Amino acid sequence: MAKRAKSKSGTRKTGLPSKKEIIAYLENADGEVARRDIARAFGVKGEARADLRRLLKELDEAGAINLKGGKRIERADALPPVAPIDVMSVDDDGDLICLPANWRGETEPPMIRLAARKAAKVKPAPGVGDRLLARLKPAGDDGYEADVIKAIGKGAHRFLAVFHEKRRGGGVAEPVERRARDSFTIEKGDEGSAKDGDLVWIETKNARGYGPKKGRVRSIAGHIDDKHAFSLIALANHGIPTEFPNAVIAEAEKAKLPPLGDRTDLRDTPLITIDPVDAKDHDDAVFAAPDDDPENPGGFRIIVAIADVSWFVKPDSALDKEALKRGNSTYLPDRVVPMLPERLSNDLCSLRADEDRPCLAVEMIITAGGVKKRHRFMRAMMRSHAKLAYEEAQAISDGGTAPPALKEVVKNLYAAFNARMQERKKRAPLDLDLPERKIILDENGDVEKVVKRERFDAHRMIEEFMILANVAAAEALERAKTPLIYRVHDEPDPEKIEATRDYLDTLDYSLTKGAVRPANFNQLLKIAGERDQKEMVSEVVLRSQRQAIYDTENVGHFGLNLGRYAHFTSPIRRYADLTVHRGLVKAFKLGANGQTEKEAKALSKIAEDISDLERRSIAAERESADRYLAGYLEEKVGAEFDARIRGVTKFGLFVMLDESGADGFIPMRAIGSERFRFEEKEHAVIGESTGGVFRLGQAVKVKLAEAAPLTGGLRFDMLSDPLPGSSKRKGKAGKPSQPGRGKKARSKKRESSKGRRDKATNKKRGKANAKPRRG
Repeated sequence: MAKRAKSKSGTRKTGLPSKKEIIAYLENADGEVARRDIARAFGVKGEARADLRRLLKELDEAGAINLKGGKRIERADALPPVAPIDVMSVDDDGDLICLPANWRGETEPPMIRLAARKAAKVKPAPGVGDRLLARLKPAGDDGYEADVIKAIGKGAHRFLAVFHEKRRGGGVAEPVERRARDSFTIEKGDEGSAKDGDLVWIETKNARGYGPKKGRVRSIAGHIDDKHAFSLIALANHGIPTEFPNAVIAEAEKAKLPPLGDRTDLRDTPLITIDPVDAKDHDDAVFAAPDDDPENPGGFRIIVAIADVSWFVKPDSALDKEALKRGNSTYLPDRVVPMLPERLSNDLCSLRADEDRPCLAVEMIITAGGVKKRHRFMRAMMRSHAKLAYEEAQAISDGGTAPPALKEVVKNLYAAFNARMQERKKRAPLDLDLPERKIILDENGDVEKVVKRERFDAHRMIEEFMILANVAAAEALERAKTPLIYRVHDEPDPEKIEATRDYLDTLDYSLTKGAVRPANFNQLLKIAGERDQKEMVSEVVLRSQRQAIYDTENVGHFGLNLGRYAHFTSPIRRYADLTVHRGLVKAFKLGANGQTEKEAKALSKIAEDISDLERRSIAAERESADRYLAGYLEEKVGAEFDARIRGVTKFGLFVMLDESGADGFIPMRAIGSERFRFEEKEHAVIGESTGGVFRLGQAVKVKLAEAAPLTGGLRFDMLSDPLPGSSKRKGKAGKPSQPGRGKKARSKKRESSKGRRDKATNKKRGKANAKPRRG
């Protein structure tokens, strides 16, 4: 039998209590409350009990209390001992953060924490979006703790939206996802504390019939007028954490530089950093000099020194767990969301000029032809002798002014690079070399311009040295029989290659039969360049490739044409590189914080997780850029642009603008005046009247019809005429083609009708053999 409640706020003998008094009583009641407890506490007797029932019903309808079965009563913002809960997110410790599934309170719902150790006992393991039945225990100001009874399916769909208030309460939620076409009605009482323009997390409500879709506000993520709203939306949509937990910050602040100790002293070696002009974290430094070994004439000695992140980020520490949770840094137009706190990423781990920094370095000896003869790894202390941007390094190489010592360093680096280019030419990696663009923001955080990144030999030089170091790391760990995570890029799927071969055949290109190597694609691209079709063919080749991932099983790297490859050179921004550093520390007995047995056993799962996290960051980076570009182009609706077709579907064409790299869509109805049909094998849409073709990679002229910065969506109309099609493409299977749309189609339809009338007239005149006129 439930314990009867006792009031701590006093009683009165006659009359009904006020609504405020009832709420106060429920707040201070011990145990479960029944209607008779309230009546006894306030001295409500006889006929007044019916008035009390009506009063409680009014409070229930207003959402202030919950009337339960058996005449039990509770505050609407108090939770019962057992209730359904929805998993909303995962916190820094791996605990699941939940909210009550059916919240009726006027305040924000209380937070419910399901400890990671308890969640791990549930099969299958619950995740974000799952609905659970749980026992709830108050946990002070922190809300409630949960013990799962059982999983009961999926909760309501949750998405990010902009909230627009209505004068009489409630409002409308406009989703920021492109896939969500409808707005959601937020009824009065479901808006929580959201105000007009807030970015809110919405949970859908079950609704019947064909009326407006409904939802409720679960939490507030920010405001649409925030300076960095576009990035905020992308990060929130993908669950990328932007703040570091206090324990992680505290651990980073306590970090100190190590002493020289047993480290190799490279401080007098003129290592330099070469990075983008706006880089703040410097992972790598390079040095090269002619090899003085008489048995290696014309050869070079190259040193690649990488920030010793493993010294600062100990296995299983708070820093380590947070870095693994993020997987990598995320780069958005207005910010970098780092994998490590700034104390490490921009300070202690960054190879700053003229400051001592710990590093993990690899010395590599190459021949005059660029072939690596041997290598050795060392834990060292270095001091960068110069910080150069790519443009500055290129200028020095081209004869620009610089101190003599720095000129000599750059000269030797380029000489070693030229030797490596001989090896690269023989190896023949996939050479797509697609253009990159950078969004430049003004002081107000708006897009000022979009520029194509210029590619210098300085870029290629650093890339070649990093590739060489990554190969050395993979080889070293294999030989030491130390578990490692490879960066793998599998061969293209045979079905995709066959489809690519069929498509190229329509363009009069021939791709070799059987197995395809990068050199085969390169030859194709060379011919395409001579025909001024390189971008078109590059797009097709790119789509035929698999995605590079992390894995403990080595299948080689197809794109680089390498048998083994591991990421070693960017541990400040990639967790994969940190695991490789720890493996090298263990394999060559280089000191503390090497690979542990626990980490070695977990590498396969880590590889899978960081591959997923990498895709998450790429998606957020792309979405943020799309929104910035849509905002930039919003004032240019109606303008014409040069573009290239990036995708062909049965719904329409995806295009990319040449100048800005902005992506948009042309629906089928906006392609042309005739009806077009989708031909999957040809990556094209074909006009049913003329046989004209729009195909993947084709250069076109388009007009901007609509820009939606909130979702990052751009819609265009096609201005270009299709490429001429062969006669066999006209119509379907030999049948007459159907008239299309627009003025030309209507004209053809009128002429066709006139032809039929002429035929009927001729027949009446005894001229049955006369042919109707055709358009």
